[in-house]
Amino acid sequence: MTDVLLPELVRGRRRERNRSLAVCAALCAAIVLLAAAEILIAGSADIALADMIPAAFGAGEGLAAYVVFETRVPRALVALLSGALFGLAGHLYQRLVGNVLATPDILGISAGASAAATAVLTLGVAGIGVQVSAVAGALGVAALVFLLSWHRGVSPYRLVLVGIGIGACASAITTYLVTRADEMSVERALRWMIGSLGGADWGGVRVLLVTLVVGSVLLAVGSRGLRTFALGDDLAAALGTRVSRLRFGALLLGAGLAAVATSITGPIGFVALVSGPLAARLVRRTDAAVAAALVGAVIVVGADLIAQTAPFISPVPTGSITAVIGAPALIYLLVRGRRTS
Repeated sequence: MTDVLLPELVRGRRRERNRSLAVCAALCAAIVLLAAAEILIAGSADIALADMIPAAFGAGEGLAAYVVFETRVPRALVALLSGALFGLAGHLYQRLVGNVLATPDILGISAGASAAATAVLTLGVAGIGVQVSAVAGALGVAALVFLLSWHRGVSPYRLVLVGIGIGACASAITTYLVTRADEMSVERALRWMIGSLGGADWGGVRVLLVTLVVGSVLLAVGSRGLRTFALGDDLAAALGTRVSRLRFGALLLGAGLAAVATSITGPIGFVALVSGPLAARLVRRTDAAVAAALVGAVIVVGADLIAQTAPFISPVPTGSITAVIGAPALIYLLVRGRRTS
């Protein structure tokens, strides 16, 4: 019996691995094509293709060098890296809680980042940058959600309920700050709150790249323990997983990934929500962190290309495009969840 089942198991795992590699390769190709299109055709500056290609690699001169290498290339890279971080954070939270609707948006992490950043923008707090405040707000909300959810351990359901409540409070704070601010501060805050890549630069690229590398390493270290969460807390603990400690660490890691991306681009909605389920459906497995990051990158780069080039509506903030895409996806996930429950 074992002689029959073992070769079949090996073949099944080989097919699974080959499918994952094929999907990831296709997603990488889509990212390259979309990023190239964004660099070549997005924006209003009229630059010849012969000047644009060398400028994209830092070898151009004059207007082409500035427009392409200093604005379009960083913007495309920020879209790629922030999308990967949103996708990875959403996938991590969905595995952590065991629910596809559990994302940094639902658990209040993004709302915390928005509230902290809006406070700095509207109140003019001296010595504190928007990016630092957004990260601090997200991590603070993550810690608060975990502490308020604690009762002889942390239940995933209690975690979601507390996160929704904390997120609502943070959103209320953001609304209050906007209503009390002057016109110029409101304009800056609203542009940031919707989610826009208009101010992308090489500094943001470096921050996002370092965060993605560090976050991927930490996620790889904790991946074995995270896989046991699918078995339930009791069985995971019996297998040696320190459930509460790992859950708190994963909660902070996901918050950090989403917070850094949010601090650069603003809260680009629904990317964290849809990336994980799409990746799992493409690779036909729940452990799809790499695919989720790539799907997030495809979504944000594609949405930013549409935001800059779509007729009749462009230019618009990138977050408005992802909202149009993500709202039907959220409705679909809610309806599907009700049918399967």
